[in-house]
Amino acid sequence: QVQLVESGGGLVQAGGSLRLSCTASGSIFSIDTMGWYRQAPGKQRELVASMSTGGRINYADSVKGRFTISRDNAKNTVSLQMSSLKPEDTAVYYCNLKTNKFMGRVYEYWGQGTQVTVSS
Repeated sequence: QVQLVESGGGLVQAGGSLRLSCTASGSIFSIDTMGWYRQAPGKQRELVASMSTGGRINYADSVKGRFTISRDNAKNTVSLQMSSLKPEDTAVYYCNLKTNKFMGRVYEYWGQGTQVTVSS
């Protein structure tokens, strides 16, 4: 079993910054990507940013140039530095981990979520 523990959410004014962190622990055998998703009230969960173990990065268009994802592969951590925050960034942010294929299957794990609220 894999556990993802997030930290760093909170309330910030528009234009401010926050940093989210997530640490994975447990029976981790081979990580492909770690990243962040978010879900605002009444909306579907969406990808914010992801990073593969090889360094391939993917950002949502809405956060490009404002958010930066980073990973420490040795420590199984992923962080998201969020700058120039906007009220529309308000959501619950979820850490996500996807494994490489094992016995033909990719395993996916989620953190419990951390609230980010941006006031105008």
